[in-house]
Amino acid sequence: MPTNAVYVGVDIAKATFAVRLLTKDLTYPNTPAGHAAFIAALAPLTPPTHVVCEATGGYERALVLALHAAKLVVSVLNPRMVRDYARARGQLSKTDRVDAAILADYGATLRPAADPEPTAQQLELAALVGARQDLVELIGIENGRAEHLTLPLLRRQHAARLRLLGKQLAVLDRQIDTLIAADAVLAAKSARVQSVAGVGRVMALTALALMPELGRITAGQAAALAGVAPFARDSGEHRGQRHIAGGRAAVRRVLYMAALSASRHNRILRAHYDGLVARGKPAKLALTALMRKLIVLLNRLLADPNFVLAP
Repeated sequence: MPTNAVYVGVDIAKATFAVRLLTKDLTYPNTPAGHAAFIAALAPLTPPTHVVCEATGGYERALVLALHAAKLVVSVLNPRMVRDYARARGQLSKTDRVDAAILADYGATLRPAADPEPTAQQLELAALVGARQDLVELIGIENGRAEHLTLPLLRRQHAARLRLLGKQLAVLDRQIDTLIAADAVLAAKSARVQSVAGVGRVMALTALALMPELGRITAGQAAALAGVAPFARDSGEHRGQRHIAGGRAAVRRVLYMAALSASRHNRILRAHYDGLVARGKPAKLALTALMRKLIVLLNRLLADPNFVLAP
């Protein structure tokens, strides 16, 4: 992004979104008409514009798609990073207008990278995988209730719910597999990821859907996005224990299972895990290190088509 870019902060709520555009504070309805009006307000600006907003659990999605369709640069930020930035600036108040101003200031100061425009297939895959994860969680909750059900009626209803959830999961799985098979790029990435022993279908589709940046980022960025990058806690001569934090929890949960499988069935990763444990690292920390190594490996596989795994 050129140094003279205009960074526009946008704080998005369910019904409206607040905008800091240069020195103006504006508010638009979070509707297609509001999106169009906002994009029209950006058109007269001579320098290129860079819209900066936060992830809001889905309320930002339609506006971000409209911005991409208008060929505008946009960055969707982690809300925690923005809140930490606001505190560092001494801004403790939190309103829609204040948050929009902070987002504009964040952009101008830190110049975040632009988000790539998602394809229609990428958006559909993310929606389907998100729905699949919700279903799996519901099935887990239902299974956890089973042992406490003693009344015949409740047990019958429990069984019926499990059958329904199982059918819905099967439908979603078929749709996900059809979508990936119909897209040559997604199919090739899925096969490439699953070439790693320990990485199965669920890890592959989760990585493709919820970490589409894989293959375009650095090893450190991949670890941070998955929430498995270690953060130091040092002060003076004190060396504190490293901890992981942040990242995409939905990816990290599936990555944990993939690393657990790799620690048993992947010759190279198993040796790495066993070596860590042999040197005294607790099993849980060794598995976390293996999660980090695995996501970095997947990132490299997708980044370099000539990279060959050792037999």
